[in-house]
Amino acid sequence: MNNLDRAALKQGAMVALVFAVPFSIGARIAADGTEDSPWALFLSLAALAGFTLGAGIAAWVQTRGLPLLHGMVCAAGTYLAAQAVFVVVKLLRGGSVSWLGVFFNLTAVLFAGLVGGGLGSILRKRGLVPRGRDNT
Repeated sequence: MNNLDRAALKQGAMVALVFAVPFSIGARIAADGTEDSPWALFLSLAALAGFTLGAGIAAWVQTRGLPLLHGMVCAAGTYLAAQAVFVVVKLLRGGSVSWLGVFFNLTAVLFAGLVGGGLGSILRKRGLVPRGRDNT
């Protein structure tokens, strides 16, 4: 874990929280509302795009030469932090938690982190480096 650029992870996590979590909440509300809501799928895909964007930012601004790792750690860490809050709230309200659903969504978020990490890596390789960062 010492090989991780914590500042890059923080920047990526903030972006993911702003773009992914509201869509995740909306997808949950849409899924709970009706059984055949097309909005649940649309909002879930938008949330994955938010995790991809956050992971891409983390991979792009990191300086350790590990863009894929930063992308995956950023996406998974952000998802798990937000999901922990969602699970606690649901349990406090007396609801049940689909642990299989949590795990399935984590695998999708890890893939989004991998894609975001790849996109961030491509930006760095093409010379598009954030100001004040070296090109590793």
